[in-house]
Amino acid sequence: ALADALCKNSTLTSLNLSDNELGSEGGKALANALCKNSTLTSLDLHENELGSEGGKALADALCKNSTLIFLILFFNFLGPEGGKALADALCKNSTLISLDLEENNLGTEGGKALADALCKNSTLTKLDLRRNNLGSEEGKALADALCKNFTLTSLNLGQNYLGSEGGKALADALCKNSMLTSLNLDSSYLESEEGKALADALCKNSTLTSLSIVWNNLGSEGGKALADALCKNSTLTSLDLYGDNLGSERGKAFAEALCKNSTLKDLNLYFNDIEFELTSTNPNLKLSQ
Repeated sequence: ALADALCKNSTLTSLNLSDNELGSEGGKALANALCKNSTLTSLDLHENELGSEGGKALADALCKNSTLIFLILFFNFLGPEGGKALADALCKNSTLISLDLEENNLGTEGGKALADALCKNSTLTKLDLRRNNLGSEEGKALADALCKNFTLTSLNLGQNYLGSEGGKALADALCKNSMLTSLNLDSSYLESEEGKALADALCKNSTLTSLSIVWNNLGSEGGKALADALCKNSTLTSLDLYGDNLGSERGKAFAEALCKNSTLKDLNLYFNDIEFELTSTNPNLKLSQ
């Protein structure tokens, strides 16, 4: 009934149908409505068990719809096939600016397809790919996309298996990319070498304002490198290093960084065994340890 109403409605701009067990058939019905509706700009369908078939139907609709700008498909069992279909849609759609695909088991095929799509798409500004079983190869593919894409400003890759190769590739991409302002690499199996690579990127990148690397094993060396980077970087405003095993001796490095950095507004060092209380002369800084 709602899908039929959308076909006729010409005033509704935002619709939230999250957690309604719509299933694939419900997804197909809404997809059909999107092909006919010309006013809806925001659609939230998270947790609806759409499956790959529902995902493919919505992807096809995106190839025809020219008004939707926000789409949330978090936790819908889209799988690799749904991911590939949406990637194809991103190559054709020119209005969508925000897409949330968190926890959809996109895997290698879906991840690489979306990376390829980012090389061609020129309108999407925000993409959430958290918890999608992406590995190092997908990390490298997305890093390559960041070197070619000039519109994406926010990318969330948290809780994927990016590892050493994926992490280093993304760090290298940050040295070249001049659009991304927010990057999330939480729980991505990064270690000290990746921490150092990201630190080097922060010394060269002048657009990133928010970096989250929560729950990675960056260690003492990675921590020191990031602290040193803060002495040089002048654009980052938020850095989250919660639970990165930085170690107690890194407190001094961050203390020195806080004396030199005047742009950081939020620094989270919780759960890193830093033994003494850090202070900053920056009145705008929220420091958590």
